[in-house]
Amino acid sequence: MNRIETVTQEGVTLSRMIWSLLRRQPKGYLEIVLGQNPGLAALGPELPVGTKVVFPLDKVPTEDPVEQATRMWD
Repeated sequence: MNRIETVTQEGVTLSRMIWSLLRRQPKGYLEIVLGQNPGLAALGPELPVGTKVVFPLDKVPTEDPVEQATRMWD
């Protein structure tokens, strides 16, 4: 299932759009969205107003892996 969003204001980045949509930044999802939208990366870091972005919601990683903390003294 895909969701299409349109940039409606200046200064919007793809990362900000992902955060607004999912309320998190799943590892690797930005690359998935770029792959779904050929030419999007060429527009620069801030997307022009009116740009349509396809978000493949069925490809959102379910959870970010938990990283283990390293202890200095064990």
